Amino acid sequence: MWVVGDDAECVVIDAPHSVDDILVVVGDRKVKAIVCTHAHDDHVRVAPALREAVNQGGGAPILLHPDDRPLWELTHPDHLWDVDLSDDQTITVAGEEIRVLHTPGHAPGAVCLHVPSLGCVFSGDTLFEGGPGATGRSYSDPDLINESIRARLFALPDDTVVHTGHGPDTTIGAERANLDA
Repeated sequence: MWVVGDDAECVVIDAPHSVDDILVVVGDRKVKAIVCTHAHDDHVRVAPALREAVNQGGGAPILLHPDDRPLWELTHPDHLWDVDLSDDQTITVAGEEIRVLHTPGHAPGAVCLHVPSLGCVFSGDTLFEGGPGATGRSYSDPDLINESIRARLFALPDDTVVHTGHGPDTTIGAERANLDA
């Protein structure tokens, strides 16, 4: 789980395990959205509950790429997300622009979230330290994840910090060397 914003507003990236823990990080900021990098349960388990808990019960929309609907329905058969994500869409929070990069492979609707002004990308489970993200989950495709990484993430500057969905941060340059090794 990541939070991007300022002292007044933020977006939550993924909502895995505990609404209470997420609310501690969010504090009294307005949550503009809950942005899901993909719909495996360990990234969206509490998204509907978080949606209802934030902003004094007023909710915040859940954003997800529609290609992940089959995965979403495994965890949330009775609740849909609110807004479809699309490739190259821009989400603005606290004056920062977050660009959606559709990177299928770990999941059909997997996305990474690039914040150029911060020099970082939130990769979900598409790219980890040491190479491609996990491909042993339902709907994963090893060839497609490598293609997505090469086409979308390796187009970013080498010094772009990669905040992964699991494990330590890395950089695009370090992972370019790992994938080409």
